Amino acid sequence: MMSGGNYTTIDNQKISGSVPAVSDPGQVTVKFADSNLETFPPSEAQGKISGASRPPRDADETFSKPVPGSDESPPSGWLRSFTVAAYKPYFDVDTSDVLERIKDSLFPFNGSFSEKVASNPDLYGPFWICTTLIFVAASIGTFVTYVAHKIQKKEWDYDINLVTWSAGLFYGYVTIIPLGLYIILKYFSAPSGLAQLLCLYGYSLFIFIPALCLSVVPLELFRWVVAGVAGFLSATFVALNLRAHIKSAGERWFLIVAAIFLLQLALAAVLKIYLFTVTV
Repeated sequence: MMSGGNYTTIDNQKISGSVPAVSDPGQVTVKFADSNLETFPPSEAQGKISGASRPPRDADETFSKPVPGSDESPPSGWLRSFTVAAYKPYFDVDTSDVLERIKDSLFPFNGSFSEKVASNPDLYGPFWICTTLIFVAASIGTFVTYVAHKIQKKEWDYDINLVTWSAGLFYGYVTIIPLGLYIILKYFSAPSGLAQLLCLYGYSLFIFIPALCLSVVPLELFRWVVAGVAGFLSATFVALNLRAHIKSAGERWFLIVAAIFLLQLALAAVLKIYLFTVTV
């Protein structure tokens, strides 16, 4: 390189390497992190997702807080009655529990059902017993009327009202009667748990399932006997399991037990009259 006067001469030569750029004071230099995209997956996790594949979290934890009304933050007070979590304990049974309680309802003279379910009454068994009764009653009643019409060579039409009538009868009975008894016992200062009463009345109806199946036999006397036996066993099951508790209501306890017994017999009579009395 030679310089002289007011000009500069640059000799031609081979320049090796890189020429450093002159940074402009008015520019902002942006640095990029070194990438390792040549290997997939990357050897080290980048960003907020760690090697354990945990999802990214917000800095202010907005979406990590429990949502009001969810199971993590259940409502309190009377609002809890409108949540699913409030009824979970009443469905916490397995098959062996349900079968054991059904067996107790078929042998009512022990009178120990209330003691066994006092700490864990369930609504699972009563719900499915009532639901099964609805379809059994409707189907058996329809079959009986169909056979009777065919024997007498009469025209037969399916009656859909048997399903709705059975649903109203069983669901209504297993709900209204225990609720009314609960109010009466509370009035006489002998309160009982509503869940225990619903459980007791629900299992008391199981005996009517085999009774309805036996009612397909086309003998009127036999049907009355079946209805009477089923009603007696069901009434005895409820009365004996509530007798010891109702005694604390005072001198009128006998009237309450008698009313309970007669209501169960009346249910059996209603089933016989409306389902198996064939009119052609």
